[in-house]
Amino acid sequence: MRVQNQAAYVLHTRPYRESSLLVDIFSREHGRLTLVGKGARRLKSPRRGLIMPFQPLLLGWAGKGEMPVLTHADASGRALFLMGHARVCGFYLNELLARLLHRHDSHAALYELYERSLQDLRDTNNREPVLRLFEKYLLRELGYALELETDAVSRQPVQPEGQYEYLPQFGVRAANGTQGQTFAGSTLLALAQDRLRDEQAIRESKQLMRMMIGHYLDGKPLHSRRLFPNRASVAELVDDGD
Repeated sequence: MRVQNQAAYVLHTRPYRESSLLVDIFSREHGRLTLVGKGARRLKSPRRGLIMPFQPLLLGWAGKGEMPVLTHADASGRALFLMGHARVCGFYLNELLARLLHRHDSHAALYELYERSLQDLRDTNNREPVLRLFEKYLLRELGYALELETDAVSRQPVQPEGQYEYLPQFGVRAANGTQGQTFAGSTLLALAQDRLRDEQAIRESKQLMRMMIGHYLDGKPLHSRRLFPNRASVAELVDDGD
């Protein structure tokens, strides 16, 4: 199979053999896959400065099997220069995609959301809502949409003043006084309606999404937080799995 001019972003790279790279990408039409970038680590390789995260690319590849060969790479726009916390958050999004997406499954809508989310991370200091909404829509794309507006037991609408639990693969139910984690109805509704503005909604939606992402990762930790020296600062932003 030969693919040409495919819009894509690099999620992660790692050395391969003497001078090559394994390049994990997220493409608009072909989803997540791994390419072999032959000679991409050579100093004179024309791809050396392009094969990096947060650079919009047009890629081509050819071959069968799990690791086709990268045949061309061109920039399709200016790189998104994410710095500090924004960069850590960008790597967090990359790790979510690399860990949760199945290979070769197309997710065009998610690709558009990923691109917008990177731009939002660059342009705002209030990054938690960006992360939470990306997590929510990522799970929906994977078939794990959160049902946040209806009590799964009573089938009644969630009330803003109520207290609720959220059970993976079941949904919302009224809190029953146990020691489990609970969420305000107002938080669930805010997350459902993409309007995470007040402190409580931001804090509790982070707790909820941490639980849900951890569930679908089978409890395996995410490693993005290791990229930043201040562990506490990153833990406030990303779901670190601890």
